Amino acid sequence: MFVDEARISVTGGDGGNGCASFRREKFVPKGGPDGGDGGGGGSVLLAADPELNTLLPFRYRTIFKAERGRHGEGALRTGRSGHDLEIKVPVGTLVFDAEGDALLADLAHAQDRVVVARGGRGGRGNARFATATHQAPRRADPGEPGEERVLELELKLIADVGFVGLPNAGKSTLLARVTRARPRIGPYAFTTLEPNLGIVELDEERQFVAADLPGLIEGAHQGRGLGLQFLRHVERTRALAFLIDVTSEDPARDLALLEREVSVYSATLMEKPRVVVLTKSDLLAPEARLLLDRHPPIPGAVLISAHRGDGLRELLERLWPMVMPPAEPAPERATPGE
Repeated sequence: MFVDEARISVTGGDGGNGCASFRREKFVPKGGPDGGDGGGGGSVLLAADPELNTLLPFRYRTIFKAERGRHGEGALRTGRSGHDLEIKVPVGTLVFDAEGDALLADLAHAQDRVVVARGGRGGRGNARFATATHQAPRRADPGEPGEERVLELELKLIADVGFVGLPNAGKSTLLARVTRARPRIGPYAFTTLEPNLGIVELDEERQFVAADLPGLIEGAHQGRGLGLQFLRHVERTRALAFLIDVTSEDPARDLALLEREVSVYSATLMEKPRVVVLTKSDLLAPEARLLLDRHPPIPGAVLISAHRGDGLRELLERLWPMVMPPAEPAPERATPGE
């Protein structure tokens, strides 16, 4: 099951109490205060783990608390600090403070870590309060409570290309054909109920990640269908592929509908590089295919058949420059004599 939103409660460990103690040792009269400090409480951290791809574990466990610090003891023994609690989340997780809606962290890279609830400080023992004029203090501080927070977690999958289209436009079939992913495929609408990821391998050195999203329908921005709630997963993509069924009565109208729904969700998405893909060309009669070549319904679109493999290489080569990682700047050469 794919889950991309979760609400959890995190609490840092309480600090240990300081100790009020006096030295008791044979042949050492009036040994003085020797109470040690309490240990600090452990903190709660979130860490991005590339092995995870869903927030499903947080549906069954929502409360997390780090270990508290041990109390101080006599003979100036400081209490042991509590261990930190590290919670693993998928790469691409956004962390929000549920009370203020403030973004605390964006764990967009593997091994990113953030402290979300700090542990309490340990209390001071009475040895800390001894002075020349107050040599037998009986005061010791209690440990501070750990920080407590309620967090909203939101997952945005990390992909280079997002496949967007109406239901049954061939998105899952295309993903299965160009990657090793095995999404659910069926001859009916709304087959895809959750995003799917796959790695496209053009050759040994050129690879990128593609995401297939549930189909959008007219009125998606008003909450209809499933596609809109998953559009957040293409906000991180470098490029979009709008898939249009070429056998539709009006492919141009379908494209306009998609662009309208996506732009209502986020104008930023429409600024990304994109390519229009006409799918299911294998269902066209030879004369319809000839007419399509002469009078394309959408100029510049790539005509493909994921079933037969027609046009797939052209599509992938068209996408590669859009998703190619930026080249690292060459190191500056030192000028002779410097």
